[in-house]
Amino acid sequence: MNEFIQANRSAHGICANSMKRNSQKEISAYIKQQLKTLHINKPVYIRYVYYEPNKKRDLDNISGYFHKVFQDALVHNNVITDDGWNYVVGFSDNFHVSNKPRIEITIEEVEQ
Repeated sequence: MNEFIQANRSAHGICANSMKRNSQKEISAYIKQQLKTLHINKPVYIRYVYYEPNKKRDLDNISGYFHKVFQDALVHNNVITDDGWNYVVGFSDNFHVSNKPRIEITIEEVEQ
């Protein structure tokens, strides 16, 4: 998130837009690989588990930016219709330190 804020402050946000587009492009590749052509019609609850190499970054800086670009990528790839309140009913974050940094995500359909 700090990197995104810094990019947003420079060059009238052009760097931030580019950063967000690049992040969504990378995430979209994983979505296509993992979820193929899945489309979820029901609302979802998303569980994020972050594995960081150390505890240097603040937890909100780790998750805040990722929530935005990941959920936008879900919409862009037609996995969910929208990322508003009617479609994403909530999410949770868990954090761990690991020598294999990664993010694991579970998308759970919720009955209305």
